[in-house]
Amino acid sequence: MSQTRSLERYAEPAMQLLGSVSVRTKILGIVLALTTVLGLGVTWQVRTVMSQVLLDELDSRGASVVSDLAGRSVDPILLNDTFSLHELLSETVANHTDIMYAFVIDPQGMVLAHTFGTEGFPTQLLRLPADTTIYDSSDGRIHEFTGLILDGQAGSARVGLSEARLRTVIDVITGQMLLTTLAVAVFGIGAAIFLTWILTRPILDLVATTKRVGSGDLTARAKQWAKDEIGVLADAFNAMVGDLERNRVTIEDKEAARTRLLEQLIGAQEEERKRIARELHDGVGQALNSLALGISTFPQLHDQAATAARAAELRSITDETLQTVRQLGRDLRPSVLDDLGLAEALRHYVAEFAVLYPEFRVDTHMDITERLAPTIETALYRIVQEAMTNAARHSGGRTISVVISQRDGWARAIIEDDGKGFDVEAVQRAGRSVGIYGMSERADLLNGRVRFESSEQGSTVFVEVPT
Repeated sequence: MSQTRSLERYAEPAMQLLGSVSVRTKILGIVLALTTVLGLGVTWQVRTVMSQVLLDELDSRGASVVSDLAGRSVDPILLNDTFSLHELLSETVANHTDIMYAFVIDPQGMVLAHTFGTEGFPTQLLRLPADTTIYDSSDGRIHEFTGLILDGQAGSARVGLSEARLRTVIDVITGQMLLTTLAVAVFGIGAAIFLTWILTRPILDLVATTKRVGSGDLTARAKQWAKDEIGVLADAFNAMVGDLERNRVTIEDKEAARTRLLEQLIGAQEEERKRIARELHDGVGQALNSLALGISTFPQLHDQAATAARAAELRSITDETLQTVRQLGRDLRPSVLDDLGLAEALRHYVAEFAVLYPEFRVDTHMDITERLAPTIETALYRIVQEAMTNAARHSGGRTISVVISQRDGWARAIIEDDGKGFDVEAVQRAGRSVGIYGMSERADLLNGRVRFESSEQGSTVFVEVPT
């Protein structure tokens, strides 16, 4: 666990550093790192293998040369021909560029011939341990090989091969490979820049489009540069912006319709107040004045029949006044909705509707098993009332059907007419029908929904409200 926490502690700054650079820098860094690692790795591997192969070849060649030299030195030694022996050594050194020196010693260790010229023979070579085959000198590393002459009875031949030429070849090849790696890295950087431009161009365009959308320009669309994942992202982004634009238009339409509805509601409220004031003044007020006047005349009546007639007249005025007050109450809110529920309130409304619009036949079907919440009953009552009123005023039909049901946690209402129908989309788009918007608004407030369907054979309003 402690090691894991340590790794996380060191990894977090690295991740923050990587996250702070651009995608372009990341891609360039990846390409450059891969090129460098691969180039250096391959160069090191080739240098190692080549060094081993060339060293093995040097050792093999040295062993072969010293063996040949030992064989060819037999006759000059036996004949005590020092000149021929020296010529043989010089020829051997001249024919093999890697041989630095060659010399022959007798069984007692005395040098018979060598190739060191006027510089003299370096006696330290004779003091090297017998098992030493590689040693370092001022001319670099030397591989020394020994060949016995007549199994050592006539002495031995020794040659020294230098690694200098071999190392030069290896260094030249290594330099060429490093130059190749550098060229590949430069090409890789160029390819990475081009690839980065291809990859980041749609991303930068998407970022610019996102900023435009963020500033409120919902008409902005990201360009689809390719059919890859970024292209799919651009399509999804454009679809999202399209939805936002449509939602904004819908919200603006709703706000405009809500404003018109509010204005009409305020106007209707003021008209209703005026109507109630007129009813109270002209109806109830006049009736109360008549009652007061009639009551004031009672002391002046001496005839029992006249008193009874006056009492009947006052009772009639009282009944009419009471009916007016009750009608005003029903117009404001039907008390039967609070007392008996939605089904009974709709039956009363249908009866009143039949009086107002005798040319319509209204069919009702109520399937409500229990009382609903007051807000739901009020909303459904007003929606049905509005739908029936619209049908009576605008449909031109003769039949209205009202179906109310309650099941599966939903209260549903269906209001149909057999009128001429209307263009639902055009009416909703124009936003002039406050009644339609009011029905939708009532359902939305209760997390319900309203759907309108219309054709030449009539119109239907579907209402669903969760209970």
